[in-house]
Amino acid sequence: MILQNGTLVAVIDGGTMRLFHNRGREPQIDLVSLPDSGFDTENIGSGGRHRSSAANPDASRLKEDDFAAAAADYLNREVLAGKVEHLLVIADPRTLGELRRHYHDALKAKLAGEIAKDLTGHSPEAIAEAIVAA
Repeated sequence: MILQNGTLVAVIDGGTMRLFHNRGREPQIDLVSLPDSGFDTENIGSGGRHRSSAANPDASRLKEDDFAAAAADYLNREVLAGKVEHLLVIADPRTLGELRRHYHDALKAKLAGEIAKDLTGHSPEAIAEAIVAA
């Protein structure tokens, strides 16, 4: 995959979101870590609709769903505020599915792509390699 210069790369799992800015010129990828977004995960309640579901029996899954909803909300706000021109989302498959439920139409229009892998614990170089391979 080739990323445009300036693309925001969000690497997310059920409890962590790391943000990067691509400052490389196509076809090079040069990811620069951005400061912690500090978004609020309180009172999001995405997992609330699953509380009685056999598909989500434990509290940790509910917490992960809430985190994914909060991350999507943060990304939606950034896009709507005009701070994001292009966005690449990298998340484990389950989190990616939950994120998609919360994407705003404006975010969908800015989405350069999605990669269904858990890369939150990887270095920027390893993340860039996964993007190139996608």
